[in-house]
This record gives sequence, C-alpha cells and structure tokens, in this order.
Amino acid sequence: MTDAPVGLIEAFESYERAVVTNDLDALDAAFAPGAETMRGDPDGLLVGHETISAFRGLRGGVAPRGIERIEVRELGEGVALIMSVSRFRDGGTGLQTQVWQRSAAGRWKITAAHVAPRPRAIDTRIWRLVGDPLRRGAASGPLQGLRIAVKDVFAVEGFRIGAGNPAFLEEARPETKTAPAVTDLLRGGAALVGIARTDEFAYSIAGDNAHHGTPPNAALPGALPGGSSSGPAAAVAFGQADIALATDTAGSVRVPASYQGLWGLRTTHDLVPRQGLLPLAQSFDTVGWLSRDGGTMQRVVDWCLSYDGSETVERVQGESDHELPTRLLVPVELLDSVDAEAREAFEALLAALPAPYTVERVSLGDPDAALAAFRTIQGAEAWRNNGEWLAEHPGAVGDAVAERFRIAAAVTEHGEADARVAARDYRALLTGLVADGVLVLPAVPGAAPSRAASQAEVDDARTRTLRLTTPAALAGLPAVSAPLLRVPSPLGEAPLGLSLVARAGADIALVRFARALADALAPASAASTAPRSETP
Repeated sequence: MTDAPVGLIEAFESYERAVVTNDLDALDAAFAPGAETMRGDPDGLLVGHETISAFRGLRGGVAPRGIERIEVRELGEGVALIMSVSRFRDGGTGLQTQVWQRSAAGRWKITAAHVAPRPRAIDTRIWRLVGDPLRRGAASGPLQGLRIAVKDVFAVEGFRIGAGNPAFLEEARPETKTAPAVTDLLRGGAALVGIARTDEFAYSIAGDNAHHGTPPNAALPGALPGGSSSGPAAAVAFGQADIALATDTAGSVRVPASYQGLWGLRTTHDLVPRQGLLPLAQSFDTVGWLSRDGGTMQRVVDWCLSYDGSETVERVQGESDHELPTRLLVPVELLDSVDAEAREAFEALLAALPAPYTVERVSLGDPDAALAAFRTIQGAEAWRNNGEWLAEHPGAVGDAVAERFRIAAAVTEHGEADARVAARDYRALLTGLVADGVLVLPAVPGAAPSRAASQAEVDDARTRTLRLTTPAALAGLPAVSAPLLRVPSPLGEAPLGLSLVARAGADIALVRFARALADALAPASAASTAPRSETP
C-alpha cells in the first residue's frame, strides 16, 4: 500500500466498523451527501445519498469479516481511490472499491463505491432449485437453446412444489408427473434451468417473500420486483433464464414484466392446461410467460399455442392467428389510477401512433366495483383451496399474505354469489368491446415502488394496480405487457409496460400485434432518446 493522505485510513476503518455492526447512522455519515453519490453491486447501481440510505436500511448487516488488504491511490488533491479485500469468517473473500473525497471541513467522505461480494452458488432470493440443467429438452425444436425458469407452483416430476412457503415445502411430496405447461416447453427443445421463487401461495403482486427475501430488480435497483412471479421474472431479467413459465391470477405476469422491463403474456383463461398447477383461484388462474424480447415471446406462443406444441389441448389456431383490429380502446376510468408521470408518458405514446392505428376513449364503468367482485371471488376460492392448511399451520405465512387470507375467510356464500353476477356482467361488457378493438392502457400505475416504501404505500400501489390488471382477469382475456414506456422515479428512470388486451383466443395474434406496435413506435422512441445537438 502506498502512503495514504492524512486521516483517510482512519475514516476507512471507521466505515468498516460501521459496516460490520450495521450502524446505519455512521454509514450514512460516511457517504457524501447529495444527488451525485453512487453505490453499485451485482444487483445494480444506486445514485443519490437518500436512495443509498433507503437501500441500506433494508439490506441488513453483512456477515462477520475482516480486511486483509488495502490499496490506496491518490487521484488528485483531496481525492483518493481505495480498493480493499475482505475475508469472511465463514469463508470466501469480497472486493470493495471506493472513491473518497475530502470535504471543505477536512472530513473524508465516500462519493462512489462498488461492492463485489463473494460469489454465490445460487441466489436463493430468485431460485429454490437450479440444475445444469434440471431437465433437458428435446434434441431439436423451435425453442432449442432457450432456458426455462419455472415458478414454484408447477409440478416437475421428482420434485416438490414449495409455493413460496417453507412449511408447505417440508410437507409436500415429490410430484409423479410434470405439468403439461412445462412439458410443452421441453418438447419444443427448451431446457429447464430450475424452479424459481414465488410470493407465498401466489397471493401477492409486490414480489416480496417473508421467508426467502425479495428478489432484486434488474431494471431498477432498490425497487420491488413485482409478484407473484417474482423469482422467474428476476431470473429472466438477470439473464439466468430466457423464458419464465409463470401464472397470472390478478396480474402476476404483467406486474413483474412492467417493473423489470420484460415482455409478459397472460394467456386466455383455460387455453393453456392447468393440470399440475397449484391453484390459487381457479376462475382466474392462467398460465403465462415472460421474456426479455418480443421475438422470444413469439417463438414461445407460436409453439405452445399451436397444434404441434401441446399434447393435451386442441388449439383453435385459426382464431389465434387472425389479425387484430388497429382500433385502440383507452378505458378512461382506469387512467385515474395511474401516476401523473405514467399518464403523461402513455398519452405521449398514443399521440405518436402512426396510421393505421386509431384511438378511441371508452368506458368500463366503476373500477372499484369490478375490483370488489374480483377480490370476493378470488378470496372465496383461495380460502377453499388453502384454508384447511392455513388453519393447521397458524403463523406459517407472512403478515401481508396472512391478512389476505383472513379477509378471504370472511367471504360469505351470498357475497360470492353476488360477485359472480357482477363478474358475469362485466365480462360481457369487456368481451363486447374487444370484439372489434384492442384495449390499451399502462400495465401498472407507474414505476416499481421502492423496497423502502411503507406498507401503506405498497398497499395503495397494490389497489391501484389491481384496478388496471383485473379487467382482463375477470373477462378471461389474453393480455400482454410490452416494455414500451419509460417514467422517472426516485430510484432513476424506470420501465413501464404498455398493456394490450384482446379477444379470447387471440393470443398469438396479440403478441404479433404488440411487436408490430413496438416497431411502429421505434422511430419516435429513438428520436425522443437521441442526444440533442447544441449549436456552437
């Protein structure tokens, strides 16, 4: 180590003590204040002192470690680079890189930091099981070379379903048959990489898990990943898989797709077989997929929804292949649940649409009435499916999921019957609208909430999100979320999905429609993000 400027090593050692003891006040004081301070790690980059502070409060402490090597290089007057090697008491080493700057008061502060932790064999926030691969696909096929992450609610022969809950996994028996939705992908040549985490019993759209932690968000570090397909979505976003096989009951494909900048398709209800799928609410449970690009999504739907791709259900491919009308329908009441920045981006996208696309404003009625009907039916079915197990395992689920099941247990037969009447009427309304148009709206209200958001903020985001996602669920219609919007957020620029909802059975055409729309908007998008030239 070269000679260090006066006071720098003392500041570094003080910071290290705060890291090991998780002294949040001291850690905050070690970083330079302001919006320019940066911190990075394998999960992504955080910019701004407040953003870093909020992340640190959620992270918790680090494992016991000591510093075995320090290298210091002066970069200029009052600026220095430190690289240090940490050795963990329970094995392994990590590398920390920091830029320190001396303040006007003579105190050394960190202005930029990067942490390279000891390598993980498996990120247990994302994965429950990983293989190399876990199951090989067919030797040839249209999905050859693609890797699958399967949500932990699908049956895979020889393995147990965990449903995001350790107690449930402990009692589960190995499955004797693989779910058809998994088999279809394998028959197409894709390989099963592993079984990925889900929010408990798939009864959430935030993406957190009280037992296994919250998967990171690759598109917006420090934000929630979206659930309940949080694990497989994160696996795709981080490049650990190419396809996520997931489920969407109330938005569990579309929400993580929007939060993480992915393509996500909720298929027409009952189009993809649900055998071998742990149910939450059968009236709405639907198989779906996530991918990083529209081309991969097209490969999946072209195979899995074709006559050749599925062994279990006959497909009406003609309907699914029919072109969709270019008449885009905007549900005006639902936009009231959208953040101002998201609404501005959405309206700008509509204004940029070229011919032959047309835009028409339509009414879907009171979104809270539709949401109430959905929640009542979902709750009644969720309790019938899981109530006995929950009663036998008090305290086995996290607080937020436990509260949802508590509400579900209170649904009466009369309340469920009334909700089904309301749902039938709503289904007829929406089905009629998409007979000659495609519903278009933001997939979620805005950017993914911060992991540091309060429970009240998360609950508000959940309610507003469900107003947007439940119409397709109530009507059993296919819905795609395409990453075509960008919005500002406290954590940085964030992706926002554009949701398109089409008539039942038009799944293949819907993906093709979304890709064509993305291509049509590409010139405008490129122009809006191109660097501005300045006149000298």
